[in-house]
Amino acid sequence: MHYIAMNRFKVGKENGAAFEAVWLNREVHLTEVPGFVEFHLLRGPEREDHVLYSSHTIWESEAHFLAWTKSQAFRDAHKGAGDRGKLFVGHPEFEGFTILQTVTPVRARGAA
Repeated sequence: MHYIAMNRFKVGKENGAAFEAVWLNREVHLTEVPGFVEFHLLRGPEREDHVLYSSHTIWESEAHFLAWTKSQAFRDAHKGAGDRGKLFVGHPEFEGFTILQTVTPVRARGAA
């Protein structure tokens, strides 16, 4: 079963462009990590004092995700993360999920 690791960020409205630039211009360390499937950066709803963002990775298993969190690639990916704390309202919130069901369109199932 696949595993989804998500971090939710409440970013001050005035810091949205800087937050997005950090993510979109960063060096990516995931592509060669065993068990990594996919990454998404999501921009969500705008609230009174912040915009909600989420980073979302899909892994082959929770064990693959946990191994990554102990790797040099993880340390490299999070280098300097403490310096970006001023962009947030509060602290990032981690949420992990085991995928129980995936539904895909019929056309995707038969595509070669």
